[in-house]
Amino acid sequence: MIYNQRAANCNRQLSMEPSSGKPLAGARAALWLLLGINLFNYIDRQILAAVEPEIRATFFSPNDPNAMARTGALGTAFLVTYMMSAPALGWLADRFPRWVIVGTCVILWSLASGASGLATTFTLLVFTRICVGIGEGGYGPAAPTILADLYPLQSRGRVLAIFCAAIPVGSALGYVLGGLIKVNLDWRWAFYLVTPPGLLLGLLCFTRRDPRGDGATKKKQRRATWDDYVTLFRTPSYVFNTLAQTAMTFAIGGLGFWMPAYLQFRQQPPSALPIFGGIIVVAGLISTLLGGFVADQLRARYAGSYFLVSGFGMLAGFPLFIAMLFAPFPFAWVFLFASVFLGFLNTGPSNAALANVSLPSVRATAFALNILIIHTFGDAAAFPAIGFVAGHTSMNTAFLLVSAMMFVAGLLWLLGAKFLPSDTAAVEAATLQGGLSI
Repeated sequence: MIYNQRAANCNRQLSMEPSSGKPLAGARAALWLLLGINLFNYIDRQILAAVEPEIRATFFSPNDPNAMARTGALGTAFLVTYMMSAPALGWLADRFPRWVIVGTCVILWSLASGASGLATTFTLLVFTRICVGIGEGGYGPAAPTILADLYPLQSRGRVLAIFCAAIPVGSALGYVLGGLIKVNLDWRWAFYLVTPPGLLLGLLCFTRRDPRGDGATKKKQRRATWDDYVTLFRTPSYVFNTLAQTAMTFAIGGLGFWMPAYLQFRQQPPSALPIFGGIIVVAGLISTLLGGFVADQLRARYAGSYFLVSGFGMLAGFPLFIAMLFAPFPFAWVFLFASVFLGFLNTGPSNAALANVSLPSVRATAFALNILIIHTFGDAAAFPAIGFVAGHTSMNTAFLLVSAMMFVAGLLWLLGAKFLPSDTAAVEAATLQGGLSI
Protein backbone atom coordinates (compact mmCIF):
# COMPACT_ATOMS: atom_id res chain seq x y z
CA MET A 1 0.00 0.00 0.00
CA ILE A 2 2.84 2.36 0.92
CA TYR A 3 4.62 1.37 -2.29
CA ASN A 4 1.55 2.20 -4.37
CA GLN A 5 1.01 5.53 -2.63
CA ARG A 6 4.65 6.48 -3.17
CA ALA A 7 4.40 5.47 -6.81
CA ALA A 8 1.26 7.52 -7.27
CA ASN A 9 2.92 10.55 -5.74
CA CYS A 10 5.89 10.12 -8.05
CA ASN A 11 3.65 9.85 -11.10
CA ARG A 12 2.08 13.20 -10.27
CA GLN A 13 5.42 15.06 -10.18
CA LEU A 14 7.89 15.88 -12.92
CA SER A 15 11.44 17.11 -12.48
CA MET A 16 14.46 17.85 -14.60
CA GLU A 17 16.79 14.92 -14.05
CA PRO A 18 19.23 13.16 -16.38
CA SER A 19 17.26 10.83 -18.62
CA SER A 20 20.12 9.52 -20.78
CA GLY A 21 22.28 8.13 -18.00
CA LYS A 22 24.67 11.03 -18.52
CA PRO A 23 25.17 14.19 -16.42
CA LEU A 24 23.48 17.37 -17.53
CA ALA A 25 25.45 20.27 -18.99
CA GLY A 26 27.46 22.13 -16.35
CA ALA A 27 27.34 19.25 -13.91
CA ARG A 28 31.10 19.02 -13.43
CA ALA A 29 31.53 22.76 -12.83
CA ALA A 30 28.70 22.68 -10.30
CA LEU A 31 30.29 19.71 -8.54
CA TRP A 32 33.66 21.46 -8.17
CA LEU A 33 32.10 24.69 -6.93
CA LEU A 34 29.96 22.90 -4.35
CA LEU A 35 32.95 20.78 -3.37
CA GLY A 36 34.97 23.94 -2.74
CA ILE A 37 32.18 25.43 -0.63
CA ASN A 38 31.83 22.21 1.35
CA LEU A 39 35.58 22.21 1.94
CA PHE A 40 35.50 25.62 3.62
CA ASN A 41 32.32 24.60 5.43
CA TYR A 42 34.23 21.89 7.30
CA ILE A 43 37.41 23.93 7.67
CA ASP A 44 35.33 26.50 9.56
CA ARG A 45 33.68 23.87 11.74
CA GLN A 46 36.89 22.15 12.83
CA ILE A 47 38.96 25.29 13.25
CA LEU A 48 36.65 26.00 16.17
CA ALA A 49 37.52 22.61 17.66
CA ALA A 50 41.24 23.15 17.03
CA VAL A 51 41.32 26.40 18.99
CA GLU A 52 38.80 25.34 21.67
CA PRO A 53 41.48 25.08 24.41
CA GLU A 54 42.61 28.67 23.65
CA ILE A 55 39.01 29.94 23.62
CA ARG A 56 38.42 28.21 26.96
CA ALA A 57 41.55 29.80 28.42
CA THR A 58 40.46 33.24 27.14
CA PHE A 59 36.96 33.27 28.60
CA PHE A 60 36.99 30.88 31.59
CA SER A 61 38.96 30.08 34.70
CA PRO A 62 41.22 27.01 34.46
CA ASN A 63 39.59 25.69 37.65
CA ASP A 64 36.05 25.81 36.28
CA PRO A 65 34.81 22.17 36.00
CA ASN A 66 32.04 23.26 33.63
CA ALA A 67 34.29 25.18 31.26
CA MET A 68 34.47 22.33 28.73
CA ALA A 69 30.71 21.90 28.74
CA ARG A 70 30.34 25.64 28.08
CA THR A 71 32.78 25.75 25.17
CA GLY A 72 31.08 22.64 23.89
CA ALA A 73 27.95 24.77 23.76
CA LEU A 74 29.60 26.77 20.97
CA GLY A 75 29.23 23.74 18.75
CA THR A 76 25.70 23.22 20.01
CA ALA A 77 24.73 26.85 19.31
CA PHE A 78 25.91 26.45 15.72
CA LEU A 79 24.16 23.13 15.25
CA VAL A 80 20.86 24.13 16.85
CA THR A 81 20.46 27.08 14.48
CA TYR A 82 21.80 25.01 11.59
CA MET A 83 19.28 22.25 12.09
CA MET A 84 16.39 24.59 12.92
CA SER A 85 16.95 26.83 9.91
CA ALA A 86 17.54 23.93 7.50
CA PRO A 87 13.86 22.86 7.14
CA ALA A 88 12.68 26.40 6.41
CA LEU A 89 15.50 27.08 3.96
CA GLY A 90 15.10 23.59 2.47
CA TRP A 91 11.44 24.36 1.86
CA LEU A 92 12.52 27.55 0.04
CA ALA A 93 15.06 25.54 -1.97
CA ASP A 94 12.24 23.32 -3.24
CA ARG A 95 10.50 26.43 -4.62
CA PHE A 96 13.09 29.06 -5.54
CA PRO A 97 16.44 29.11 -7.40
CA ARG A 98 18.79 27.09 -5.24
CA TRP A 99 22.00 28.75 -6.39
CA VAL A 100 20.71 32.10 -5.12
CA ILE A 101 19.93 30.54 -1.74
CA VAL A 102 23.31 28.79 -1.61
CA GLY A 103 25.27 31.91 -2.57
CA THR A 104 23.46 34.13 -0.08
CA CYS A 105 23.93 31.64 2.74
CA VAL A 106 27.62 31.05 2.00
CA ILE A 107 28.28 34.80 2.15
CA LEU A 108 26.35 35.05 5.44
CA TRP A 109 28.29 32.27 7.16
CA SER A 110 31.64 33.58 5.85
CA LEU A 111 30.98 37.03 7.33
CA ALA A 112 29.84 35.42 10.59
CA SER A 113 33.02 33.33 10.74
CA GLY A 114 35.14 36.44 10.47
CA ALA A 115 33.04 38.05 13.20
CA SER A 116 33.86 35.09 15.49
CA GLY A 117 37.41 36.35 15.65
CA LEU A 118 36.21 39.82 16.65
CA ALA A 119 34.12 38.59 19.59
CA THR A 120 35.19 40.24 22.86
CA THR A 121 32.87 38.22 25.11
CA PHE A 122 31.77 34.61 25.14
CA THR A 123 28.17 35.70 24.55
CA LEU A 124 29.16 37.50 21.34
CA LEU A 125 31.10 34.43 20.23
CA VAL A 126 27.99 32.30 20.73
CA PHE A 127 25.98 34.79 18.66
CA THR A 128 28.43 34.63 15.73
CA ARG A 129 28.25 30.81 15.74
CA ILE A 130 24.46 31.10 15.62
CA CYS A 131 24.77 33.21 12.47
CA VAL A 132 27.16 30.64 10.97
CA GLY A 133 24.52 27.99 11.64
CA ILE A 134 21.83 29.96 9.81
CA GLY A 135 24.10 30.37 6.79
CA GLU A 136 24.95 26.70 6.61
CA GLY A 137 21.27 25.83 7.10
CA GLY A 138 20.55 27.08 3.59
CA TYR A 139 23.54 25.43 1.97
CA GLY A 140 23.22 21.98 3.54
CA PRO A 141 19.83 20.92 2.07
CA ALA A 142 20.24 22.59 -1.34
CA ALA A 143 23.71 21.50 -2.44
CA PRO A 144 23.21 17.71 -2.64
CA THR A 145 19.84 18.15 -4.36
CA ILE A 146 21.47 20.22 -7.11
CA LEU A 147 23.92 17.36 -7.70
CA ALA A 148 21.10 14.80 -7.59
CA ASP A 149 19.32 16.74 -10.35
CA LEU A 150 22.49 16.99 -12.45
CA TYR A 151 23.69 13.38 -12.21
CA PRO A 152 21.88 10.08 -12.98
CA LEU A 153 20.98 7.45 -10.40
CA GLN A 154 23.77 5.02 -11.27
CA SER A 155 26.57 7.49 -10.52
CA ARG A 156 25.15 9.36 -7.52
CA GLY A 157 27.05 7.31 -4.96
CA ARG A 158 30.37 8.33 -6.51
CA VAL A 159 29.35 11.94 -7.12
CA LEU A 160 28.10 12.48 -3.59
CA ALA A 161 31.21 10.71 -2.29
CA ILE A 162 33.34 13.27 -4.15
CA PHE A 163 31.19 16.06 -2.74
CA CYS A 164 31.44 14.59 0.77
CA ALA A 165 35.21 14.11 0.43
CA ALA A 166 35.33 17.72 1.61
CA ILE A 167 34.28 16.47 5.06
CA PRO A 168 37.53 14.69 5.97
CA VAL A 169 39.73 17.02 3.92
CA GLY A 170 38.12 20.19 5.26
CA SER A 171 38.07 18.81 8.81
CA ALA A 172 41.74 17.88 8.59
CA LEU A 173 42.68 21.26 7.16
CA GLY A 174 40.72 22.87 9.98
CA TYR A 175 42.80 20.99 12.55
CA VAL A 176 46.07 21.62 10.73
CA LEU A 177 45.42 25.30 10.03
CA GLY A 178 44.01 25.85 13.50
CA GLY A 179 47.00 24.14 15.06
CA LEU A 180 49.50 26.17 13.04
CA ILE A 181 47.67 29.47 13.50
CA LYS A 182 47.35 29.21 17.27
CA VAL A 183 51.06 28.42 17.58
CA ASN A 184 52.18 31.33 15.37
CA LEU A 185 49.29 33.81 15.72
CA ASP A 186 46.39 34.56 18.02
CA TRP A 187 43.49 32.07 17.84
CA ARG A 188 41.29 34.81 16.38
CA TRP A 189 43.21 34.69 13.10
CA ALA A 190 41.85 31.20 12.51
CA PHE A 191 38.47 32.81 11.83
CA TYR A 192 39.75 35.85 9.96
CA LEU A 193 41.58 33.78 7.33
CA VAL A 194 38.63 31.62 6.26
CA THR A 195 36.41 34.59 5.45
CA PRO A 196 37.76 35.84 2.04
CA PRO A 197 37.65 32.43 0.26
CA GLY A 198 34.10 31.90 1.48
CA LEU A 199 32.97 35.26 0.15
CA LEU A 200 34.49 34.51 -3.28
CA LEU A 201 32.84 31.09 -3.50
CA GLY A 202 29.50 32.59 -2.46
CA LEU A 203 29.66 35.18 -5.22
CA LEU A 204 30.45 32.50 -7.82
CA CYS A 205 27.15 30.80 -7.00
CA PHE A 206 25.26 33.71 -8.56
CA THR A 207 26.83 32.84 -11.94
CA ARG A 208 25.28 29.35 -11.93
CA ARG A 209 21.88 28.28 -13.25
CA ASP A 210 19.48 26.01 -11.37
CA PRO A 211 18.96 22.75 -13.36
CA ARG A 212 15.23 23.13 -12.70
CA GLY A 213 15.20 26.51 -14.43
CA ASP A 214 14.86 25.46 -18.07
CA GLY A 215 11.61 26.56 -19.62
CA ALA A 216 10.33 23.10 -20.52
CA THR A 217 11.01 21.71 -17.11
CA LYS A 218 9.77 24.71 -15.25
CA LYS A 219 6.33 24.29 -16.77
CA LYS A 220 6.18 20.64 -15.77
CA GLN A 221 7.29 21.14 -12.21
CA ARG A 222 4.66 20.97 -9.51
CA ARG A 223 4.78 21.95 -5.91
CA ALA A 224 4.92 19.27 -3.27
CA THR A 225 1.82 18.32 -1.33
CA TRP A 226 1.43 17.39 2.32
CA ASP A 227 1.17 13.73 1.27
CA ASP A 228 4.63 13.96 -0.28
CA TYR A 229 6.13 14.99 3.06
CA VAL A 230 4.20 12.33 4.97
CA THR A 231 5.53 9.75 2.52
CA LEU A 232 9.09 10.48 3.66
CA PHE A 233 8.35 9.14 7.12
CA ARG A 234 6.49 6.16 5.66
CA THR A 235 9.61 5.20 3.74
CA PRO A 236 11.46 2.67 5.95
CA SER A 237 14.89 3.18 4.38
CA TYR A 238 14.64 6.96 4.87
CA VAL A 239 13.81 6.41 8.55
CA PHE A 240 16.55 3.81 9.15
CA ASN A 241 19.08 5.94 7.27
CA THR A 242 18.23 9.02 9.31
CA LEU A 243 18.46 7.12 12.60
CA ALA A 244 21.78 5.54 11.61
CA GLN A 245 23.17 8.90 10.52
CA THR A 246 22.09 10.34 13.86
CA ALA A 247 24.18 7.81 15.77
CA MET A 248 27.07 8.23 13.33
CA THR A 249 26.90 12.03 13.67
CA PHE A 250 27.05 11.74 17.45
CA ALA A 251 30.16 9.59 17.15
CA ILE A 252 32.04 11.46 14.42
CA GLY A 253 30.98 14.92 15.59
CA GLY A 254 31.87 14.21 19.20
CA LEU A 255 35.21 12.72 18.21
CA GLY A 256 36.08 15.67 15.99
CA PHE A 257 35.19 18.36 18.52
CA TRP A 258 36.84 16.81 21.55
CA MET A 259 39.92 15.20 19.99
CA PRO A 260 42.19 18.19 20.77
CA ALA A 261 41.17 17.96 24.44
CA TYR A 262 41.60 14.17 24.33
CA LEU A 263 45.15 14.51 23.05
CA GLN A 264 45.89 16.86 25.93
CA PHE A 265 44.39 14.29 28.31
CA ARG A 266 46.69 11.65 26.86
CA GLN A 267 49.61 14.08 27.38
CA GLN A 268 50.47 14.33 23.72
CA PRO A 269 52.58 17.27 22.45
CA PRO A 270 51.09 20.13 20.35
CA SER A 271 52.41 18.41 17.21
CA ALA A 272 49.86 15.64 17.79
CA LEU A 273 46.99 17.77 16.48
CA PRO A 274 48.41 18.04 12.93
CA ILE A 275 49.00 14.27 13.08
CA PHE A 276 45.32 13.79 13.83
CA GLY A 277 44.51 16.14 10.96
CA GLY A 278 46.68 14.05 8.67
CA ILE A 279 44.86 10.89 9.73
CA ILE A 280 41.50 12.51 9.02
CA VAL A 281 42.51 13.72 5.57
CA VAL A 282 44.23 10.52 4.41
CA ALA A 283 41.95 7.91 5.98
CA GLY A 284 38.79 9.97 5.55
CA LEU A 285 39.43 11.02 1.96
CA ILE A 286 40.37 7.57 0.68
CA SER A 287 37.54 5.94 2.61
CA THR A 288 34.88 8.43 1.47
CA LEU A 289 35.80 8.02 -2.19
CA LEU A 290 36.19 4.25 -1.86
CA GLY A 291 32.85 3.87 -0.09
CA GLY A 292 30.97 5.62 -2.90
CA PHE A 293 32.78 3.66 -5.61
CA VAL A 294 32.36 0.26 -3.93
CA ALA A 295 28.68 0.87 -3.14
CA ASP A 296 27.98 1.84 -6.78
CA GLN A 297 29.84 -1.23 -8.05
CA LEU A 298 28.03 -3.59 -5.69
CA ARG A 299 24.62 -2.11 -6.42
CA ALA A 300 24.15 -4.32 -9.51
CA ARG A 301 24.45 -7.45 -7.32
CA TYR A 302 23.16 -6.13 -3.99
CA ALA A 303 20.44 -3.49 -4.29
CA GLY A 304 20.94 -2.58 -0.63
CA SER A 305 24.68 -2.02 -1.10
CA TYR A 306 24.56 1.61 0.06
CA PHE A 307 23.44 0.47 3.51
CA LEU A 308 25.56 -2.69 3.56
CA VAL A 309 28.78 -0.77 2.95
CA SER A 310 27.78 1.84 5.54
CA GLY A 311 26.77 -0.69 8.19
CA PHE A 312 29.71 -3.06 7.89
CA GLY A 313 32.13 -0.14 7.97
CA MET A 314 30.78 1.21 11.26
CA LEU A 315 30.58 -2.22 12.91
CA ALA A 316 34.16 -3.02 11.91
CA GLY A 317 35.38 0.34 13.19
CA PHE A 318 33.67 -0.01 16.58
CA PRO A 319 36.16 -2.39 18.29
CA LEU A 320 39.14 -0.63 16.73
CA PHE A 321 38.10 2.66 18.30
CA ILE A 322 37.87 1.01 21.73
CA ALA A 323 41.36 -0.42 21.18
CA MET A 324 42.62 3.12 20.46
CA LEU A 325 41.42 4.31 23.87
CA PHE A 326 43.57 1.81 25.73
CA ALA A 327 46.57 1.47 23.42
CA PRO A 328 49.69 3.52 24.19
CA PHE A 329 50.89 6.09 21.70
CA PRO A 330 52.16 5.81 18.99
CA PHE A 331 50.25 2.49 18.55
CA ALA A 332 46.98 4.30 19.31
CA TRP A 333 47.39 6.21 16.05
CA VAL A 334 47.18 2.93 14.10
CA PHE A 335 43.86 1.97 15.68
CA LEU A 336 42.54 5.52 15.23
CA PHE A 337 43.49 5.51 11.54
CA ALA A 338 41.70 2.20 10.97
CA SER A 339 38.54 3.24 12.85
CA VAL A 340 38.35 6.60 11.02
CA PHE A 341 38.85 4.84 7.68
CA LEU A 342 36.00 2.43 8.34
CA GLY A 343 33.81 5.14 9.87
CA PHE A 344 33.89 7.30 6.73
CA LEU A 345 32.87 4.55 4.26
CA ASN A 346 29.20 5.51 4.74
CA THR A 347 29.45 9.16 3.74
CA GLY A 348 28.72 8.94 0.02
CA PRO A 349 26.41 5.90 0.04
CA SER A 350 24.18 7.09 2.89
CA ASN A 351 23.65 10.51 1.31
CA ALA A 352 23.02 8.99 -2.12
CA ALA A 353 20.39 6.75 -0.52
CA LEU A 354 18.63 9.81 0.89
CA ALA A 355 18.35 11.29 -2.60
CA ASN A 356 17.26 8.02 -4.20
CA VAL A 357 14.29 7.34 -1.90
CA SER A 358 12.88 10.88 -1.76
CA LEU A 359 10.62 12.46 -4.35
CA PRO A 360 12.40 15.10 -6.44
CA SER A 361 9.77 17.69 -5.51
CA VAL A 362 10.61 17.35 -1.80
CA ARG A 363 14.24 16.31 -2.02
CA ALA A 364 15.67 19.50 -0.49
CA THR A 365 13.16 19.21 2.34
CA ALA A 366 14.08 15.54 2.79
CA PHE A 367 17.71 16.52 3.29
CA ALA A 368 16.69 19.41 5.55
CA LEU A 369 14.59 17.20 7.82
CA ASN A 370 17.44 14.71 7.91
CA ILE A 371 19.78 17.53 8.99
CA LEU A 372 17.33 18.60 11.70
CA ILE A 373 17.06 15.11 13.17
CA ILE A 374 20.67 13.93 12.94
CA HIS A 375 22.04 17.11 14.51
CA THR A 376 19.36 17.46 17.19
CA PHE A 377 20.08 14.01 18.55
CA GLY A 378 23.59 13.63 17.12
CA ASP A 379 26.47 16.04 17.53
CA ALA A 380 24.41 18.84 19.13
CA ALA A 381 23.84 16.40 21.98
CA ALA A 382 27.35 14.93 21.76
CA PHE A 383 29.28 18.15 22.37
CA PRO A 384 27.95 18.96 25.86
CA ALA A 385 27.33 15.30 26.77
CA ILE A 386 30.92 14.24 26.12
CA GLY A 387 32.20 17.44 27.74
CA PHE A 388 30.06 16.81 30.85
CA VAL A 389 31.17 13.19 31.21
CA ALA A 390 34.80 14.14 30.61
CA GLY A 391 34.65 16.97 33.17
CA HIS A 392 33.31 14.63 35.87
CA THR A 393 35.16 11.39 34.98
CA SER A 394 37.79 11.20 32.23
CA MET A 395 38.13 11.64 28.47
CA ASN A 396 38.56 7.88 28.04
CA THR A 397 35.21 7.23 29.71
CA ALA A 398 33.56 9.97 27.68
CA PHE A 399 34.89 8.55 24.41
CA LEU A 400 33.25 5.20 25.16
CA LEU A 401 30.05 7.01 24.14
CA VAL A 402 31.60 7.46 20.70
CA SER A 403 32.29 3.75 20.29
CA ALA A 404 28.78 2.82 21.44
CA MET A 405 27.21 5.10 18.84
CA MET A 406 29.37 3.60 16.10
CA PHE A 407 27.92 0.19 16.95
CA VAL A 408 24.34 1.52 16.97
CA ALA A 409 24.80 3.22 13.58
CA GLY A 410 26.17 0.08 11.95
CA LEU A 411 23.36 -2.05 13.29
CA LEU A 412 20.66 0.36 12.06
CA TRP A 413 22.08 0.46 8.52
CA LEU A 414 22.15 -3.32 8.31
CA LEU A 415 18.58 -3.54 9.59
CA GLY A 416 17.46 -1.01 6.98
CA ALA A 417 19.25 -2.67 4.06
CA LYS A 418 16.32 -4.95 3.23
CA PHE A 419 14.03 -1.95 2.65
CA LEU A 420 16.35 0.11 0.45
CA PRO A 421 15.84 -1.81 -2.85
CA SER A 422 12.03 -1.57 -2.80
CA ASP A 423 12.02 2.07 -1.67
CA THR A 424 14.44 3.06 -4.43
CA ALA A 425 12.56 0.99 -7.01
CA ALA A 426 9.25 2.63 -6.04
CA VAL A 427 10.57 6.09 -6.87
CA GLU A 428 12.49 4.94 -9.95
CA ALA A 429 9.70 2.86 -11.50
CA ALA A 430 6.99 5.42 -10.93
CA THR A 431 9.10 8.25 -12.35
CA LEU A 432 9.97 6.17 -15.41
CA GLN A 433 6.26 5.58 -15.94
CA GLY A 434 5.93 9.34 -16.02
CA GLY A 435 8.43 9.52 -18.89
CA LEU A 436 11.50 10.56 -16.90
CA SER A 437 14.38 8.83 -15.16
CA ILE A 438 15.25 9.28 -11.55
